[in-house]
Amino acid sequence: MSTVTLIGTRLANPDTEFVYRGEADACAGCPYRSQCLNLTPGTRYRVTDVRENAQTLECALHADGVRAVEVEPATVTANVPSKGAFAGSKAGLQGPCPYVDCPSHELCEPDGVSFDEEYRIAEIHGDPPHDVCHLDRSLQQVDLDLDG
Repeated sequence: MSTVTLIGTRLANPDTEFVYRGEADACAGCPYRSQCLNLTPGTRYRVTDVRENAQTLECALHADGVRAVEVEPATVTANVPSKGAFAGSKAGLQGPCPYVDCPSHELCEPDGVSFDEEYRIAEIHGDPPHDVCHLDRSLQQVDLDLDG
């Protein structure tokens, strides 16, 4: 289900994804707060539609102003434990990884996904992009549905 919100005009393009970080100090006293601060902090969203004929509103945080858009929680590509990983099942992240140079690091610690929650697997992609997991984890690359 989509939600109408205001985001910076540079992000206001269909299929743009972002992680909503919550209220900033610059939001204090803004007359549009209720339209901007209506998302869940820490959640990744995808812009599904940009409201046509909507005016660009001034914003203390976004230099180019904000526009009305429709957003939905996005799926996130991530590495999860292989055991029990199939489309429709629930899975969580294995845990933090100190190997930041690994080609899978961003998939093991993706933005907008919490280590202490489980998410529905929307799709299985297969083996992760690394050759060897330095933490000896058996992982599958999947798309997680953060809304399901």
